[in-house]
Amino acid sequence: MNIELTALESRVIGCLIEKQITTPDQYPLSLNALVNACNQKSNRDPVLDVDEAAVQATLDGLSKKHFVVEKSGFGSRVPKYQHRFCNTEYGTLKFDAQELAIVCELLLRGPQTPGELRSRASRMATFSDVTEVEAALTRLAEREGGPFVTKLVREPGRREARFAHLFSGPVAESAHGTSVHAAERVSAAAPSTGSVSAPEVTFPASLNDERLARLEVEVQALRAELMELKNRLS
Repeated sequence: MNIELTALESRVIGCLIEKQITTPDQYPLSLNALVNACNQKSNRDPVLDVDEAAVQATLDGLSKKHFVVEKSGFGSRVPKYQHRFCNTEYGTLKFDAQELAIVCELLLRGPQTPGELRSRASRMATFSDVTEVEAALTRLAEREGGPFVTKLVREPGRREARFAHLFSGPVAESAHGTSVHAAERVSAAAPSTGSVSAPEVTFPASLNDERLARLEVEVQALRAELMELKNRLS
């Protein structure tokens, strides 16, 4: 699998998949609707506060990767966006309803246990019990072209191990229980142009997941705004 999404790209793709399933009458999404979805306080971890410039730059980068396409309806003056990440005629990634719901939740909320996934993903697919979640996770881990998920080391005090998606590269775990994708350690510099490479951003291992992810997204947003300003001045 040759896919490495940044933290904000994962959030954008997750939001587009979620809204396609849960509110199909409002899909595709306008830029404003997508910003609101990215900053939504429910069903998100961490809760973010990104602006339109950062989301637009992320959309431009995803469009170049052929994961997102602008799709406006007849007579609409507002550009709208839909994903081509999976389950389309344009790509090879195909998931059943249960697998797609799990992938979506992992993109939106990060590593989770099968029990947490059953509770949270049930709004997008039917799971009769946690064994169906575990079976879907096994399929995602063993699928040809994958793996798409990985099982993390069980944290002290937890009864279940968590699972993480691999669409942002391998997951590095620390002794403090934090987990960070390889691609998310590097900020998404100028995703609309790809002309500037970002230095690696490292953080102390003692940071918790929420604070770490928030810092990463803030760096991405600042770099996107900087590149937008440079493009205007050039």
